Amino acid sequence: QVQLVESGGGLVHTGGSLRLSCAASGRTFSRYAMGWFRQAPGKEREFVAGIRWSSGSTYYADSVKDRFFISRDNANYTVYLQMNSLKPEDTAVYYCAAGSRVLVGIPVQKYNYDYWGQGIQVTVSS
Repeated sequence: QVQLVESGGGLVHTGGSLRLSCAASGRTFSRYAMGWFRQAPGKEREFVAGIRWSSGSTYYADSVKDRFFISRDNANYTVYLQMNSLKPEDTAVYYCAAGSRVLVGIPVQKYNYDYWGQGIQVTVSS
C-alpha cells in the first residue's frame, strides 16, 4: 500500500532552518503531484508547496515564497521541504501528500490529493 512518511521536524528559533523529508513507497509516483500542507491549531489545513514528480515544476504559497524550497530525489522517491528564515507563524503540523487527479500543474486543494502522511510537528519559537 502507499505510504508517505515524514521526518525532520522539531523545534527551532525564529530565523532558523529545518528540512522536512517525505519518503514515498507503494506505487510509481511519476504521474503524481506531491504537496506539503500544514495545519496550525484551530486553523484549516493549508497548502504550502508542491512539485510534479516527473517535471520537477514547483509552486508555492505566497506566505512561504522565497523562504521555503521543495525538491525531489527520483532515485529514492523522497520529497524535501527546505524551510529557511522560519517565523513563529510557520508553527504547525506539516503533512506530505500525493495526488494524481490533476495531471498538469500543482493542485493546491486538499481534495486533489489521495494519500497523506501522518504529519510532523514544526515549532518555531520567538
